[in-house]
Amino acid sequence: MGRRQTDSELGRYALLVLFLLAIISCCMVYLCFSLVFRPRTISLDSGVSKFVESRQPEDGDCCRGIEHLELWGDAVKWGSDFRVNSSKQCCMACKNMCSGEGGPCLCDSWVFCEDKQACGSKFGECWLKKQKDPLEPDRRDYGDQVMWTSGQVFGKGEGIVGLETEYGILHMKLLPDCAPHSVSYILELLTLGHCAGCHFYRAESRGRFWDIEGNHLKQASFGPPFALVQGTLEAHGTIFKDIPTEACPTIKRGSIAWVGSGPEFFISLANHNEWRKAYTVFGFVLPEDMEIVEKIAHLPTKPEVWSNINVAVLEKPVQIHFRRIRSPGSLNRDSSRSLE
Repeated sequence: MGRRQTDSELGRYALLVLFLLAIISCCMVYLCFSLVFRPRTISLDSGVSKFVESRQPEDGDCCRGIEHLELWGDAVKWGSDFRVNSSKQCCMACKNMCSGEGGPCLCDSWVFCEDKQACGSKFGECWLKKQKDPLEPDRRDYGDQVMWTSGQVFGKGEGIVGLETEYGILHMKLLPDCAPHSVSYILELLTLGHCAGCHFYRAESRGRFWDIEGNHLKQASFGPPFALVQGTLEAHGTIFKDIPTEACPTIKRGSIAWVGSGPEFFISLANHNEWRKAYTVFGFVLPEDMEIVEKIAHLPTKPEVWSNINVAVLEKPVQIHFRRIRSPGSLNRDSSRSLE
């Protein structure tokens, strides 16, 4: 037989219900604030894949390596059992192991023996490898006496480094298959641990000549302003060696290219079809970070004349520090390690 509940029991149940409702309310409030104020997250996979489709060099089979360089590393395909006719075919074989939609590349570096006289019985050997750290590849040997040609391949979400400024971090996707010498230098800066002296010193907006997507407007001038930010990547205490001309696609919005043979470089804010193929492109800024480049382009400047060309020089140069990106998939603005 049931018994009648006392007032004290009813009070305890009421307090329990109110306590549960309070917990549920707090959880809902926390969830709402988390969604509204959570740190901005960049999806590298989606950002890179969409950007690469429209920004990759015109020769989609761009596959270059560095002669007289032997990269070490764990072999995923033994060259003694795998021979091809050219370094490009070796590079493409590595790329073909990097075409999956998910997960890291099975191959991120390759080594090919293409000097018939020096290679002897090893001529045509193509070694496909996987580095423990793609941003710090294991170099066994380099010099004229080395008979190998080597290169790297960065898949979706890989080969991304950060250019840290006081206005935010520019995430830069490197293109080692198109500009191996250029990328090799950038990776040297990463291992150096600093880039003292690296900075932006010139900043010019799109003006009224290009739209927000970087397309040139009809009947408009091509500058000045020239829709770019320019700087130097020569670190104090290092000896810079001129970069040879490499892949020179048409400059697009977000392209990162050398001025001449470096170390001066620029990031383009527009699609400069009028420049044709005049500059070596070694990377691009992810679309999500172009707003930071735009912000730098609108900083206070002063006019100067360089070789009869009117330019806008920053009143206060913007310092650049390299950051090594930890996560190859998606990352938070704070999920990287400063190298300086």
